[in-house]
Amino acid sequence: QVELVESGGGLVQAGGSLRLSCVASGSERIFSNLGMAWFRETPNNERTFIAGISYSGGNENYAPAVESRFTISRNNAKKTANLQMNTMKPYVTAKYFCAATVLDAGNSYTRYTNWGKGIQVTVST
Repeated sequence: QVELVESGGGLVQAGGSLRLSCVASGSERIFSNLGMAWFRETPNNERTFIAGISYSGGNENYAPAVESRFTISRNNAKKTANLQMNTMKPYVTAKYFCAATVLDAGNSYTRYTNWGKGIQVTVST
């Protein structure tokens, strides 16, 4: 069972940047075979896809609303998946979750079997 722990959240002013990190337990071999993604939880507790990255890091996909401002990356040797968020806007305020899947890192939360506990990101005006 892979455990995921998020870090890097907090309070930022509109227009600013934050970098979220997710570190996985277990072996590098296992991590390097997982698709990884970031989701955020809406006020009605729905988990909305933000960005995903393939097991090799060769393919990335993004929600249209963040595609030009957010970048997902991974380091398999360090067992980390990161989300760089730039030009942040207040509407992205939410709790952010890291997730892992043995499938392709698609945009449906049902594909993901491992989740972190989440981390709060707040963007002030």
